[in-house]
Amino acid sequence: MSGKEHIVCLYNKTTKETKKMPNLQKQVQTKLAKGLLDLIILQFLKNQSMHGYQVITKIRKSFGVYFGPSTIYPLLASLEKKGQVSSLWNMNSERPRKVYTLTSEGEKMLNFTESSLSLIVRKIGGDGFGDGLKSKKSVASCFVKSSISTTIAP
Repeated sequence: MSGKEHIVCLYNKTTKETKKMPNLQKQVQTKLAKGLLDLIILQFLKNQSMHGYQVITKIRKSFGVYFGPSTIYPLLASLEKKGQVSSLWNMNSERPRKVYTLTSEGEKMLNFTESSLSLIVRKIGGDGFGDGLKSKKSVASCFVKSSISTTIAP
């Protein structure tokens, strides 16, 4: 892909308004990110401990999708309640920040989810839905580890 984005516009003859249609690639990317948000956060925390705002900015930079504090902080609290992440207050920065770290339970969940996604991709590829992914990489490793959310083959 050349890196150029194609924009589709709809023109309403009655109102004479032009409306931009969201890029299909962006729609798929957003839908996958929403559905896999807990997996994405666990994968980021596997690589390094982070505070909530770091998670928000990393998701936006990696996937081009914005999830605000009202989405991320409750999800982090839920992951902590499930024992998949732990947190400690860092009092050494400009202001106190709660820093989240992946636990062994979170790593187990991350591995299980990656295996499950790989199975789903293999089933889609083998059940008459086309060739599936042309790459042998799993959706989880392509989508989360490499921060590539558009690995679905044409």
